Amino acid sequence: MKILVTGGAGYLGSILVPHLLRSGHSVTVLDNLRFHQTSLLDSCASEGFVFIKGDVTNRDLVNSVLTNHDIVIPLAAIVGAPACAVNPVMTKEVNVDAQLYMVRQTSKDQLILFPTTNSGYGIGQPDQYCTEDSPLNPISEYGRAKVEIEKAFLDKGNAITFRLATVFGMSPRMRMDLLVNDFVYRAFKDRFIVLFEEHFRRNYIHVRDVAKAFSFGVENSNSMIGQAFNVGLSSANLTKRQLCKKIQGFVPEFYVHSAKIGEDPDKRDYLVSNDKIESLGWAPDYSLDDGILELLKGYQILRPNNFVNA
Repeated sequence: MKILVTGGAGYLGSILVPHLLRSGHSVTVLDNLRFHQTSLLDSCASEGFVFIKGDVTNRDLVNSVLTNHDIVIPLAAIVGAPACAVNPVMTKEVNVDAQLYMVRQTSKDQLILFPTTNSGYGIGQPDQYCTEDSPLNPISEYGRAKVEIEKAFLDKGNAITFRLATVFGMSPRMRMDLLVNDFVYRAFKDRFIVLFEEHFRRNYIHVRDVAKAFSFGVENSNSMIGQAFNVGLSSANLTKRQLCKKIQGFVPEFYVHSAKIGEDPDKRDYLVSNDKIESLGWAPDYSLDDGILELLKGYQILRPNNFVNA
């Protein structure tokens, strides 16, 4: 297949693009290299790899590359509430306007694989799993934009959407602001953390298993098209306190202080079911323990100030 990946030099794309190339696909990446990353240098040796430096808000450029591909994977986005708050106008242009333009311009003969987020569930009901049929109630601008674009792609009928759990793990374009990555770094460097609203629960997934889910969508598009799928670790619906206890298993001196005064700006709190995609045969390869070990190795190498989104 000929695959276009926008934002392909980012945290997920830097893992996904080499994965797709190894599977025999031709991959074109459109990325503005906003973070000056060099994460796809290894891919340059692949004959099927093409890189275009540019922005998804450039409609002439998007038009020139869009129609030449069988599959489109729109990863380009300003990700996370803090990063979105820095420049709301640019955030809307990238996260909403450019994506809706792509919805209109893609052919119904093209397959779209769109990453959304299970933060769209907002605050779930206690002890009730959020499934793909659960009501969506996003509580951030980022979450609301993702829900809007997901609906537009699904309404068109040529898309598979993946509602991703909170992603973790090492990547050539590392992000250390993601929850697991952040907590492990605090354990590695500071040996302590102050937790606000420690009962908030999330689901988690390794970045390489996200790449595997996209590849699974390519291979099983006939049975998945037009549908949304939760993608997460069924073994990792954990509160922030439980996540810290996991990390303490690898860094015993990691001290966790629960603050009674204070507020977490991220109010997401839910249990998520991944039964739908698992029933089709997809299963993750990496556990949360695998990811914690990997991060502790990686943090011995990284100079971290370069690896945040905001």
